Amino acid sequence: MTGPEPSAASRTRRSRLRALLTAAGLDAMLVTDLINIRYLTGFTGSNAALLVVGTDNEDGSHPDNDAGDDGDPQTRFCTDGRYTTQSATEVPDLPRLIARPCDRALLAVAPSGAVGFEARSVSVADHAVLAAAAKDGGIRIELTPTFDLVEQLRAVKDAGEVDALRRACAVADRALAALIDSGGIRAGRTEREVGLDLDQRMRMLGASDPSFETIVAAGRNSAIPHHQPSTAVLARGDFVKLDFGATVDGYHSDMTRTLVLGAPADWQRDVYRLVHAAQDAGRRACVVGRSGAEVDRAAREVIADAGFGPQFSHGLGHGVGLQVHEAPSLASESASIMTLDMCVTVEPGVYLPGQGGVRIEDSGVIRPDGYHVLTLTSRELCVL
Repeated sequence: MTGPEPSAASRTRRSRLRALLTAAGLDAMLVTDLINIRYLTGFTGSNAALLVVGTDNEDGSHPDNDAGDDGDPQTRFCTDGRYTTQSATEVPDLPRLIARPCDRALLAVAPSGAVGFEARSVSVADHAVLAAAAKDGGIRIELTPTFDLVEQLRAVKDAGEVDALRRACAVADRALAALIDSGGIRAGRTEREVGLDLDQRMRMLGASDPSFETIVAAGRNSAIPHHQPSTAVLARGDFVKLDFGATVDGYHSDMTRTLVLGAPADWQRDVYRLVHAAQDAGRRACVVGRSGAEVDRAAREVIADAGFGPQFSHGLGHGVGLQVHEAPSLASESASIMTLDMCVTVEPGVYLPGQGGVRIEDSGVIRPDGYHVLTLTSRELCVL
């Protein structure tokens, strides 16, 4: 694996978060979203919380330290007794509390002042409990909602994250190639059989799990953007749309390819060429400084100019990483600005109800010279 060691990467991420806390006027932040905790610490268990304390030294610095330095708790991690051994391995660089509930245990050692909480992941009921705990603790704590502070950091990937994404994409590429080579996509099989076959191949090649429920949509079902695999039987003349990905070291790939069984009809070739051209335009537009809306428009105009605008019914793409859908957004209303080392999908589609549909999707990373594709399966029409 390239890039910094996990603990070094985690420290760098927490340092970047502290800068955001200072800018937001926060003295600390209580992180309870497990995906964000994994990003900031490396912990992969099912119960934890993290207290990140902002700058307080005269020079404005506040590095994470070992437990007990100067008696200051600083940044602390908390989990329960099930994860004592696991957390010692995964979070070796932070003081740890073993307690339940984790959020209230950390609030009890939080500094006075403004303590942020993740408004999108703390329920109204949980907030009421935290507010009561802050009041009962005798410490002057002002619970302050925050929105997407960690998520905006996650949108830009470091070298280790890009490497994990590249490996996840490679697993998906290899699994699809093996499925095709074995004759696994053929007339007579059901959508569900093809999906299960593809999922198992990804696991056998090193994925912990598929990134999401694999989509296999054949014939008329391919016109449904997020069709769930069914007992529908593949037949000659069908488009077969496969939207799938592999999870490797917590990072998700996302790829869609649309194949055809037997000689394609003229309308199938035409729709495929159109989506292929739109996807190419979207990838070329995905450069540093463009907004998500601008990138979306570059691909959408290709489809709209051909008279199929209403048949492209979703956004062009999204960020991909520890979650298969995360910041930034590539959509008509998106204000996200493409930044170096963002990893995003580009996935235009045209869906013709009663006939079939085509989507072509890649995962890629934004580099100084443009969009570098990580999913390497050919985008040319595959005829089986």
